[in-house]
Amino acid sequence: MRVVFGLVLLVGVALAGGAVMMARNYINAYQAELARERQARAQIVPTTDVFVANKALRYGVRLTKADVRIVKWPENAIPEGAFTDAAVLFPEDQSDNRFVLRAMEKDEAIMAIKVTKPGEEAGLTSRLQRGMRAFAIRVDVASGVSGFLRPGDLIDVYWTGGGIGDAVEGTASKEITRLIQTNIQLIAVDQIAGGDVTGTTIARTVTVAATPEQIASLAQAQNTGRLSLALVGAEDDTIASAVEVNQRKLLGLGEIEAAPEQTEEKVCTIRTRRGAEVAEIPIPCTN
Repeated sequence: MRVVFGLVLLVGVALAGGAVMMARNYINAYQAELARERQARAQIVPTTDVFVANKALRYGVRLTKADVRIVKWPENAIPEGAFTDAAVLFPEDQSDNRFVLRAMEKDEAIMAIKVTKPGEEAGLTSRLQRGMRAFAIRVDVASGVSGFLRPGDLIDVYWTGGGIGDAVEGTASKEITRLIQTNIQLIAVDQIAGGDVTGTTIARTVTVAATPEQIASLAQAQNTGRLSLALVGAEDDTIASAVEVNQRKLLGLGEIEAAPEQTEEKVCTIRTRRGAEVAEIPIPCTN
């Protein structure tokens, strides 16, 4: 009887120990899972609804509700000027009245600088900043950088024409080339004002945004000589200094120096008569 009691006791202790071990393992697993959940929750970034393009949008097209959709965007990475409210993007009293100013690709955020204000047309006037004016420059395949110009590019403008001094003196005009304007922004190439130009385009005119004073210089230069454009690099922030080149500077020649005057050496002589002959003997000149 005692043996049976002892066996029951041992079995009970074994079962109790197993139960304790199982409970401990369960608690440890629960705590580990809870820690992983808390860690994953800490890594979750707060998001906000942002309007993005539902398809590729090109310059000048009307922006409609079908062209946009809402996506979750991290709150700490929302682009400046992005639209988060449908009432702001599409006012109720002015439906479908925004136009695209800059080409956008699919899933690109709709930003204020890329669309017009409500009721505003997508013309050149909307691309001009305060105090700036639009001015057209005649170009060809050579002066227009072989068709690689795009709206939004920066250019330097060079003028080639006759020298002023030659015209005043009435002599044959000697041409010079001078840098007259730097970092002028292109806003249109021919009739294209958007930045979605594909391939090279041999333009006949380009339109730049400039101040009235710059436009006066460009107009005078265009009427008195030839203009050539030089494309400025996208990340080039240098300021070009005054540049002027004429033919002699181009060929590496200096100014023409006047040849020194050659003076004839004066020779003094005396005449002596020897019989019927007269001889001339040179002597040092005294004056």
